[in-house]
Amino acid sequence: MKERDLTIGILGCGTVGNAVVEILLKEKEIIYKKTGLNFRIGKVYTRNWQKKRRFEVPHYLRSNDWKEVIANSDIVVEVIGGITIAKEMVEKALKEGKAVITANKHLIAEKGKEIFQLARKNNTIILFEGAVGGGIPLIKVLRESLIPNQIEEIMGILNGTTNYILTQMEKENKDFQAALKEAQEKGYAEADPTFDIEGIDAMHKIAILAGLVFGKPVPTSKIFVEGIKNIEILDILLGRQLGYKLKLLALAKKTKENKAEIRVHPTFIPVNNPIAGVEGVENAIMFKTNYLGDLTLRGAGAGAYPTANAVIQDIITAGIWLKNPKGFWPTPYCWENCEDLELEEDFYSRYYLRFNVEDKPGVLYRIAKILAENNISIAGVLQQEWVMKYISNQKADIPLVILTHKAYESQVKKALKEIKQLPFIKEAPILIRVEEEKY
Repeated sequence: MKERDLTIGILGCGTVGNAVVEILLKEKEIIYKKTGLNFRIGKVYTRNWQKKRRFEVPHYLRSNDWKEVIANSDIVVEVIGGITIAKEMVEKALKEGKAVITANKHLIAEKGKEIFQLARKNNTIILFEGAVGGGIPLIKVLRESLIPNQIEEIMGILNGTTNYILTQMEKENKDFQAALKEAQEKGYAEADPTFDIEGIDAMHKIAILAGLVFGKPVPTSKIFVEGIKNIEILDILLGRQLGYKLKLLALAKKTKENKAEIRVHPTFIPVNNPIAGVEGVENAIMFKTNYLGDLTLRGAGAGAYPTANAVIQDIITAGIWLKNPKGFWPTPYCWENCEDLELEEDFYSRYYLRFNVEDKPGVLYRIAKILAENNISIAGVLQQEWVMKYISNQKADIPLVILTHKAYESQVKKALKEIKQLPFIKEAPILIRVEEEKY
């Protein structure tokens, strides 16, 4: 390997991979002037070179043999996605001692522990800034800026698609299906949006961040996940009356030694929370730290250029490491020989509950009685005249909203099961969790 001459092999030429190639070719001189590192693309692998791409990759860079790409590279960039062929590619590159860059959140969240162990075993590194937050440098901040801090909590909007949908529902009064269709038409949502709207994408991202923050691998199968497909405009409007905005939040909280609460679900947060005003496809995340207080980062959480920028940031980090491999080891600490993080199953939260009921005396009393019997205290009740008018043209029953003080999830679920059996309850109750802290 020549001084300042590092060869990059790129596996995958979809939206992100194509943007990585474009930036590396167009900004080669700028990168050299700023870093002193001279990167060259060796080869770019994809299965189908006939597919039309926004940036045309020069023919001399094209390859249909990913193993050859790995063999002739110093740094391997994996932007294939998924956990099948991508995992095979990453493992082969690491076994050959290559520095590996990936933007594959699914792979890191599900197989991170064994991949990091493989990197250490072969005296190399794997970097993954592009896997979480797109263009927001979350991993870099955790690994460098926040090293001396204890982080007790992470709260984030980690999926731009769902944030766009909820924004359109609130601002344009569109129902979920109409907002989803618009997101797809604008290219913000995939043809199959399951990973986004079901919260799986955000779950993978919070698993990665929580693993870094708490120093242990996170078992993704045990993370509580709930998507947004059942959210109704009425609840968004009622939440605003109570001083809250609705977001699909990813949350990770340290509850006790070696134990944490990690969950993804629609959440009401106060309108003056720093991330409440994050709209459209933007992402934002808040770290609660002991020395810096609340640190909030926001920006483009996805898309070709933001994610490609994160990948190139990692390429530069890998280039510096290759020149001085004893300087630092940028891999998660404590992941080589430790048990998975233990997750709380019964989390503690405030709750927004909506019941569609008959308009008759005694309804609130009987619901409140069941809540009290389950140790759930009522913080407030909302049943305003405008709500009655809003819904009167659609249904004969009326909405009764109750905001609780903090309670355990198991208590709330048990109470709702009992309330559902009351004769004046016309539909299944609506439950939305609330992060109540005021800012």
